[in-house]
Amino acid sequence: MTEPNTEQTAARPGGPAGGGPTFEDSRAELEDVVRRLEAGGVTLEESLALWERGEELARTCQALLEGARARIAAAEPAPGPGRS
Repeated sequence: MTEPNTEQTAARPGGPAGGGPTFEDSRAELEDVVRRLEAGGVTLEESLALWERGEELARTCQALLEGARARIAAAEPAPGPGRS
């Protein structure tokens, strides 16, 4: 098996506008990494590379989610008189 391509989807929070990976692409690749690890049949070195890639993808997904939450919070109207 080949090692995961870490250059193609390097973690760059900010999403497509920042030139980084999308949440959906990162999540799909993470699911593939998990599937490959669960299936077994790879060497220890390949398993370690997959695990490292999975950790990187999980961090990317988390950063993208945090960015989305920040954008939602910034778009919400500030509470004022009569608003809760």
